[in-house]
This record gives sequence, C-alpha cells and structure tokens, in this order.
Amino acid sequence: MSAQDCLFCKIVAGDIPCTKVYEDEWVLAFDDIAPHMPVHTLVVPKAHYDSIADDVPAEVLARVFAAVPEVARIKGVDASGFRTLANTGQDACQTVGHLHVHVLGGAPMNSGNPSL
Repeated sequence: MSAQDCLFCKIVAGDIPCTKVYEDEWVLAFDDIAPHMPVHTLVVPKAHYDSIADDVPAEVLARVFAAVPEVARIKGVDASGFRTLANTGQDACQTVGHLHVHVLGGAPMNSGNPSL
C-alpha cells in the first residue's frame, strides 16, 4: 500500500480526524474507532511502513515502543496492566497496512473477549 492511500497516513496528516492520545515528532497515538477493550489505543509511526516486517529502521521501532508506556500512563492503565500487540500481515488480522501497535487494557484480558 502506498502512503498516499493509507488510512493511518491520512490520520497522521490531519486529513481524517482522530481522538489523539499522544504525539511527538516520530509517532502519533490515537484511540481505535472499534475498540476491543475499554482502553484500545493505536501507536503509529508518522512515516509509512506497511508492517513491522517492512525493513523498519531500529530507531523508528524504538520510538514507537517508547511511546507505549506513556500512552498507558495517559490512559490510566500503567499500574493495572496492559497488553501491546502488533499484527503483521493478513493471516495475523492486520487490517490497515501501516505499522501500528495496539495498547489494550482497562479490564482483565480474560474478561470475555476471546479474539484477543
């Protein structure tokens, strides 16, 4: 997928609105529009990479994952616990072709959502 056609690139550019949770020069974090948990926030690099397998520079991966604890703190799940998840490819149910990490929390993971 090209960055021009990418949903998350359009969100990063401000062309599509989002509920912004965190932003720095490298990443944007925003709430998922179809949450699977009470807290379901996506952390995306501002540069386009199809997935974690897309020869992503180590510094970009580091910046994405460095944002995760800050997102958890902002969303109030840093003390109670949270899950991070990066789906890669169609067989892993990656639905948007832009590298993104899900930050999930706000309820016990075994509380009724078997898809997680």
